[in-house]
Amino acid sequence: MARIDFLVYLLLVTQLLFCNYGMAQTASTLSPSARVSAQSWQILQEIVSEVGARPAGSSQERQLLYDFTNRYWSQIEGVPVNSQPVTFSVSGVEKRSVNIWITFPGRSGEHLVIGAHADSAGEDEGSQGVTDNGIAVALLLALGQQLGTMELRDSVTLVLFGAEEVGLFGSQVFTTALQVNSRFLTGAPFPTAMINLDTIAGGDHLYVHSPTKKTYKRCDKVDSYNSSTSVRDSLMSIASANSLPFRLHPAYPGYPQGETGEWSDHAPFACAGIPVAYIETTNFSIKGRDGYDGYSQALHPSLWNCLDHSEKTACHPAQEQRWGQIWHTNADRLDRLNQLYPERLFTQLDVVSKLLIDFLTTDK
Repeated sequence: MARIDFLVYLLLVTQLLFCNYGMAQTASTLSPSARVSAQSWQILQEIVSEVGARPAGSSQERQLLYDFTNRYWSQIEGVPVNSQPVTFSVSGVEKRSVNIWITFPGRSGEHLVIGAHADSAGEDEGSQGVTDNGIAVALLLALGQQLGTMELRDSVTLVLFGAEEVGLFGSQVFTTALQVNSRFLTGAPFPTAMINLDTIAGGDHLYVHSPTKKTYKRCDKVDSYNSSTSVRDSLMSIASANSLPFRLHPAYPGYPQGETGEWSDHAPFACAGIPVAYIETTNFSIKGRDGYDGYSQALHPSLWNCLDHSEKTACHPAQEQRWGQIWHTNADRLDRLNQLYPERLFTQLDVVSKLLIDFLTTDK
């Protein structure tokens, strides 16, 4: 889409959808995923302007979790908003956070959890936590309003985790409670699948991952680890059928094709025996500081001290400091990202919205 066409489209959709946080009647002509995308984009602006960076355990993190779920989820008729305290320690200092979720009952015995972490990192570098992970939070808040209007086959829980950046504390507390009481989630069945949304926009490519076949270190002493590719494969099948640009990353040393490490909130679910998939944007073809691990997200030259385009790595690795990274840096700001990639964030957000709505409405 040409830039002018994209901007006009975005302006028109946003105008259609919003009036004092409510949907205009004309928005009913838009597809469900278009409504989710446009509302997510508006919510992201609010997160940036009202909250900004959200270190784990901070008042800003709690502000986002409480204020925004109250604004967007508490208004959904007949569906309660639930919370769980999360207490953790960092460098000997005890801090508190919270997990907040909402569960939509379905007709079947299947139960999908879709999660995203609310905290951010890199605030000392100027990060606003836009891609990591404000845009996914905005998507879940908007998706909840859409699901409130739909009749679902499977039960769906949307959960915002606290304290991911400092040790996956929120998702670990959440899954531990599930294992103690399988109907912990407001009486819904034990989850049969989980989709993790972490950095779903900003990077060069859209990926869907499954866990590594090799058991994660965090749960190598339990026998419940689940490395199934079933959720990933279902998402990729739907993406292919609808010409959505998701891919599996190619195989690299330590990372077989389509498999990812234990650094995000999918990991405790895999350890609890739940099939998971992880949606993110990055660029596994970049040779980063530690090899082809996806930590270098983009090839924009402004994100490097010196980029060797042909080799997709630093010109001088010993001197490189930026390494194509957006997360946890001053590049993870809305103003900066809109300058670097005027269309990318919304376009990728829209594609993820389409994939999730299609996944929730397609017989699998």
